[in-house]
Amino acid sequence: MIEQDDFDIHTRLHTIVRGEDEAAMVESVGLALVKLPDVLSRLKPDIVIVHGDRFDALALATSAALMNIRILHIEGGEVSGTIDDSIRHAITKLAHFHVCCTRSAEQHLISMCEDHDRILLAGCPSYDKLLSSKKKDYMSIIRMWIGEDVKPRDYIVALQHPVTTDIKHSIKMFELTLDALISFNKRTLVLFPNIDAGSKEMVRVMRKKGIEHHPNFRAVKHVPFEQFIQLVAHAGCVIGNSSCGVREVGAFGTPVINLGTRQIGRETGENVLHVRDADTQDKILQALHLQFGKQYPCSKIYGDGNAVPRILKFLKSIDLKEPLQKKFCFPPVKENISQDIDHILETQSALAVDLGGTNLRVAIVSMKGEIVKKYTQLNPKTYEDRIGLILKMCMEAASEAVNLNCRILGVGISTGGRVNPREGIVLHSTKLIQEWSSVDLRTPISDALHLPVWVDNDGNCAALAERKFGHGKGVESFVTLITGTGIGGGIIHQHELIHGSSFCAAELGHIVVSLEGPECLCGSHGCIEAYASGIALQREAKKLHDDDLLLVGGMSVKTEETISAVHLIQAAKLGNAKADSILRTAGTALGLGVVNILHTMNPSLVILSGVLAGHYVNLVKDVIRQQALFSAATVDVVVSNLADPALLGAASLVLDYSTRRIY
Repeated sequence: MIEQDDFDIHTRLHTIVRGEDEAAMVESVGLALVKLPDVLSRLKPDIVIVHGDRFDALALATSAALMNIRILHIEGGEVSGTIDDSIRHAITKLAHFHVCCTRSAEQHLISMCEDHDRILLAGCPSYDKLLSSKKKDYMSIIRMWIGEDVKPRDYIVALQHPVTTDIKHSIKMFELTLDALISFNKRTLVLFPNIDAGSKEMVRVMRKKGIEHHPNFRAVKHVPFEQFIQLVAHAGCVIGNSSCGVREVGAFGTPVINLGTRQIGRETGENVLHVRDADTQDKILQALHLQFGKQYPCSKIYGDGNAVPRILKFLKSIDLKEPLQKKFCFPPVKENISQDIDHILETQSALAVDLGGTNLRVAIVSMKGEIVKKYTQLNPKTYEDRIGLILKMCMEAASEAVNLNCRILGVGISTGGRVNPREGIVLHSTKLIQEWSSVDLRTPISDALHLPVWVDNDGNCAALAERKFGHGKGVESFVTLITGTGIGGGIIHQHELIHGSSFCAAELGHIVVSLEGPECLCGSHGCIEAYASGIALQREAKKLHDDDLLLVGGMSVKTEETISAVHLIQAAKLGNAKADSILRTAGTALGLGVVNILHTMNPSLVILSGVLAGHYVNLVKDVIRQQALFSAATVDVVVSNLADPALLGAASLVLDYSTRRIY
């Protein structure tokens, strides 16, 4: 590959000692240390560029450092989970200049006392190729490497290496992986493992299982990088423990199954499902069923495609006349170290945004569900004003989070309407929020704050809030119903949120309970929302007030006061029979909707949330007793104990993903 790129090759060194065990790795480093001084003496380089965390790179960095040659290290500061960590950090201490890929890696380098002025956050150079390759012809590459009859998203790429600190377990895990892939019965491209200790035994496992001759498998030792990019970009899944799975593959949103501990500390996008203890074939097989064929949002954690120009500019800025001796930036040591404890113990938090029909709210929410600080403004009527206000409030909250010692992991947004959570787009809005259809929320907010952004419907967010912080914690299947200005909800089935094929699942407010009922905002008649929402109750309260049938003794309404559902509820409590009848009809309609849900989803729990939940809960229970099938009538119906499910749900979007999904 180096020859194909037309480099002027000065010297060729053969330093790899065959053997594929721990001793061979040490001997390879020693052989390189013997040969490199002569080469470096003849070349007399101003700067040596060392990449990554392999043992051969350590030999080069050691030689250059001892021969007083400046070293620029690419991809330092990262954390994986094997001996590579130790090698990578050792090269960091030898290097004079650093190019890192992520903000976390940059912070790690600073924590390792490296000079901030000599660190460049450039992104991963490979992303420059990755992000420019999406439009290239890929079908011919797929046919060449996988087979003539294979379609995109219908094959697997497997790439697994030995873990040198636990070789025996690596071999067993590889054997289980191959068994799972054979059972899964999809066309699979298997790449041979690298030359680390244990690789020879892994190759024996491949041959013992006949992988090289199996009709579903293609086993290869090398794929050219540009072709490999196309193969992983259009795969149905990538499985193994290679760093490319958790780093490069995220650029395409391809599902990844990361096995074992080799990449345990890497930053990953939401496309990565971790199987830390890959100790059974069934566990790996279940992960394949969960991930295969999905499409996730493309991740830019490791770069934006402009790393190489930044690195070139950084190289040109290096002053070769500066003293060679590197300096370390040790933090000041205070006698009373307890004064610094707040800076060490940051609270992992999320920025939660709730877009309601009336108000726009932003909050800093901790991992435990505590609302640390909340900001509220009226929701603007136009798209431009609304986006501008969201950005302003989020930036203000993010800035304040630093003072509150909160580390913001990302932004979660709860909004009314139909949402595509994969793309972060509001597809269709409710009539309560104007100019809010076909709106990309993720891109402008992520670009402005440099944080990952998740978006979902407010009903789904309420269900997520209950799953993480409320009555739904630990419950396998439950339904949340929000009773507020409108009626919404979310469904958790087998611990997973249900979105539906077109992201229209759990529109529970639009379950029809009467063919001739009142008109709903959706245009239909007889929906639950047309009976039981705050808007519906306000409509009925105004009718009573216009007919002078609302106010009873103990009630008064000021001239300029707007009649609302609150007045209807107050009148019912004070003995107004007509107001009480309207509330009973609303509660009955909600109860019938719940019965339909019970007969469709059969959840073990129904959670009523929102300002009207307490007024409806007993009516709903009565309808279930009268109308539900016996096997479904045993369901528990409770009122949510969460003070702010919309904000907590938006926060849980961030906290559940940013702290990594573990299968």
